[in-house]
Amino acid sequence: MSVPRGRSSALGVAVEPLHNAREDHSLGHALMTFTLYDASVPIFVRSLTDMRAWLDKAAMEKSEADLFAARLAPDMRPLPAQYQMASDTAKNAIGRLCGIEAPSMADTETSFAELKERCEKTIAYVESIDPAAIAGSEEREVELRFPGGTGYRWIGRDYLTGFALPNFFFHVTTAYAILRAAGISLGKPDFLQHLGPPNLVPAGS
Repeated sequence: MSVPRGRSSALGVAVEPLHNAREDHSLGHALMTFTLYDASVPIFVRSLTDMRAWLDKAAMEKSEADLFAARLAPDMRPLPAQYQMASDTAKNAIGRLCGIEAPSMADTETSFAELKERCEKTIAYVESIDPAAIAGSEEREVELRFPGGTGYRWIGRDYLTGFALPNFFFHVTTAYAILRAAGISLGKPDFLQHLGPPNLVPAGS
C-alpha cells in the first residue's frame, strides 16, 4: 500500500517526499535518467548486429538460395524481407522520433553479403543520430499511414513502445525462427550475442 508523501506509515515511520530523479543532487551529481534514445538506438543496434552475425553461421551451414526462399508459413514473407523490414523499422523509427526523413534503402538484396551490408548501413545511420535530436520526442506527434489509407497517430513514447519496438522484434524473431527451422545451429546465445561472455563467475573460479 502506498503512503502519501510527507505522512507517517502504518508503522509510525515518517515517510520523506520522493525526489524527481532529474533534480536529486544529494549525492553531489544528478541521477541518470532513462531516455527515448536509450530505449531505441542501442536496442536497434544490438539486435541488428546479432542478425548480421547469424548470416555468417547460415552461410557455413546451408545453401544461400534455399534460405532466401525460406519462410515460416505460406502467407509470411521470406527471410530477406524479415531483414529488410527490421532495417526499415529501426531507421524509420529514429527518423520519426527526430522529425526527419530516414534514408531510403531499396529492398534489392540477393545475397547474405548484401543483407549484412543492409544491417551495417542501418546501424551506421542509427548510430549517427545525436541523442539531443531525440530529446523531447516523448511528446512529438508521430503519424503512420498504411497503403490502404488507414493508420495511427501517437505521441513519440507511445509510438516507440507500442509499435516500433514490438514491430522490430517481430521481424528480428521471425528471421531467427526461419533460420532455426531451416536447421541453422542457432540458439538463444546467438539471439543474445550482444551480451558477450557472462560478467559473473562462480566464486573462487
